[in-house]
Amino acid sequence: MLRAFKRAGIKAEIPPDITAALWAKFLFVASWGGIGTITRAPIGVIRSFPPTRRMLERSMQEIYEVARALQNNLDENTVSDSMGFVDTLPPNGTTSMQSDIAENRPSELDSWSGAVVRLGRKAGVSVPINKFIYNSLLPLELKARGELQFPDKS
Repeated sequence: MLRAFKRAGIKAEIPPDITAALWAKFLFVASWGGIGTITRAPIGVIRSFPPTRRMLERSMQEIYEVARALQNNLDENTVSDSMGFVDTLPPNGTTSMQSDIAENRPSELDSWSGAVVRLGRKAGVSVPINKFIYNSLLPLELKARGELQFPDKS
């Protein structure tokens, strides 16, 4: 399969530990998606404003701790490497979860932040930033899914 991608001119690699690679990706997307949606800010603002940068890094650290508690071999530099990658992103970047919730559409909230909360509980790891994200956005998610009604503004 790797040869097929390379023949097609597509840069591809097979990570030595696919589970660790998936957790590293999850750590990145769930944290950025959650912090981006809560703040309604693009990544350039999040990474350059010290309070939101700390929230993003703390969210990643919580997920890292959950992964390690669940016996996943994430490299000890996963969070710092992810934050380094954040610093290379176009400043106006946002996530699909930000767009979906802003447009009152169902999103990945349960699969991202909700999963962190559930897995943290299972692993016995406290995830206060991710729990805050999930609980804060859940009413909007349920509204988008037609499971919760908001009163009219009038």
